[in-house]
Amino acid sequence: MRVLIVDDEPIARRGIRRLLETAADVEVIGEAASGTAAVAAISTLQPDLVFLDIQMPEMDGLEVVATITPAKMPAVVFVTAYDKYALEAFDLNAADYVLKPVDPERFERALERARRRTPDDLAQRLARVLTAARPQRPERLVVRSAGRIQFVNIDQIDWIVAEDNYVRIHAAGKTYLMRETVTGISERLDEQAFVRIRRSTIVRIDRIHEIKPLLNGTFELLLTDGTRVVSARRFREAIEKLVEETAHPRRAAGGPTP
Repeated sequence: MRVLIVDDEPIARRGIRRLLETAADVEVIGEAASGTAAVAAISTLQPDLVFLDIQMPEMDGLEVVATITPAKMPAVVFVTAYDKYALEAFDLNAADYVLKPVDPERFERALERARRRTPDDLAQRLARVLTAARPQRPERLVVRSAGRIQFVNIDQIDWIVAEDNYVRIHAAGKTYLMRETVTGISERLDEQAFVRIRRSTIVRIDRIHEIKPLLNGTFELLLTDGTRVVSARRFREAIEKLVEETAHPRRAAGGPTP
């Protein structure tokens, strides 16, 4: 089997590579350190099997599967430090995963199952995982930092911005650094309460005080705390829809026009 290793942590990639070296029928054909690189590598190298980290910045493992599509995805063994929602989905749909730090015996069982997977069976399992692994929207976020666990009420969040391999959450005059992707955190938020204005930035709608159109289809948003953020052109439609729904809520909801 031709295997691709995908993980944003070099130590984790080396560990998986060492475990694969004991398998006579396995050839490691490449590594990728991000979801974006993984999509490119899968499309170019056409591996038979991918060891795929779930939690990566910018694009996580589930987004990689969604981008490639379950029907075109090679066999997958997911790798995770621990994600309750994802593990429940994998167990429910009998998808293969290993926990960090990786146990060699569990690793070998996952590798053996991957050898036996048929393409149709795999596509169906991955499609079910994508549906089941999306968590219900919580009321609070859990932020782990410097040996502490902090809880951030979602209704107190003003805006969120990507920062290297983390997101910085601005809430009630404080900031919190959380290891998560912007896309991953957006899936936990109510789309009626938050709007994504660029790939790196999410804003709470009721914190927007003013919207100023700029050139080339972009907008400057003034928030109630005085923060100014500028949208990206590709998110123009989302902001125009927000303005329309705010100006004409009954029309947006399908009610009669006054």
